[in-house]
Amino acid sequence: MIYVFLHKFWKKRIMAKNKQYLRNKGGNAGYRGNPNADGQNQEDDDDTLVDIVEVKEHAQDFFERNQNTVIGFLAIAVLLAGAFLAYKYGYQAPRETASMEAIHKAEFQFKQDSFALALSNPGEGYEGFLEIIDNYSGTPVANLSNYYAGISYLNLGNYDVAIEYLNDYSANDDVTPITKSGALGDAHAELGNMDAAMSNYKKAVSSDNAFLTPYYLNKLAILSMSQNDNATALSSFERIEKDYPQSAEAKDAAKYVPLLGK
Repeated sequence: MIYVFLHKFWKKRIMAKNKQYLRNKGGNAGYRGNPNADGQNQEDDDDTLVDIVEVKEHAQDFFERNQNTVIGFLAIAVLLAGAFLAYKYGYQAPRETASMEAIHKAEFQFKQDSFALALSNPGEGYEGFLEIIDNYSGTPVANLSNYYAGISYLNLGNYDVAIEYLNDYSANDDVTPITKSGALGDAHAELGNMDAAMSNYKKAVSSDNAFLTPYYLNKLAILSMSQNDNATALSSFERIEKDYPQSAEAKDAAKYVPLLGK
């Protein structure tokens, strides 16, 4: 296969050289005015053809000497491609389908605020978030279950574990990066880690969401006041007033801005 490719490649190069030679012969004023030009051009072209043939022969010789190595690499590539397809469609795809079916009941319990049940015993033989994380690791549903588990533990008052699961969650949409950072801020605040709480609230408000951003700006402002950081509190309330005047948090912001601005 490689030899056939090289053969076609050099054939095209030879044809291109011949065409170039004919163009030079027909359109070059120096050629018409120089009786020795034709002989010189023919000699140069012959040298070029000899070089091309030599390179072609070297390429063919290289392939013949390394034929087993080349074929070995091709065989490895085929095996790797086959293994990848077998893993993706024969193993991973069925697991992803099964995980989507498994999470149904746990999500239902989560929406009912039955966080303990959602974690480990959602009912009707379904798996809870913790089992889904273990049984379907590497799937998008297992990743989402880390988020659900973190929020569940946060609501159950188990803040250290909540932080662990939230940190294991990889957010890849427009909303959960905000709520993940906000939930981490809540958990750290409950544990008294105020610097970490502030840092996570600031991450939460770095995005623009009409509902979530003013909510976490208000939390950031309140926490900042408790830490005597009135400058951060004021800027947070002012941002609520300016960017989210229709939000529920705008009323509190309107009360605090005059006080903090003095």
